[in-house]
Amino acid sequence: MLGVAVAEETRRLLRLHLASREEEGDGTVLVDVPYPDAAVVTALLDVAAECFGERGDSVEEIRQAALETLLQLAGFDGESQLGSG
Repeated sequence: MLGVAVAEETRRLLRLHLASREEEGDGTVLVDVPYPDAAVVTALLDVAAECFGERGDSVEEIRQAALETLLQLAGFDGESQLGSG
């Protein structure tokens, strides 16, 4: 249940700032999330990493793995458990 709540809040914050996104040539989307929302997103990624048992060599790798899991859960890809609504 906590994972779903974290995914929903992450989705809300990312959608709020999605208008300021940039797309790289490889399809990577960069979203500029300003403070204080950026601090909330960082905290959400840390909680998600703990919830999902993410591992990595650095804090950034762990957060990236958590973000990928959250994006799948929150409906930013075709395998979403919550749908895109």
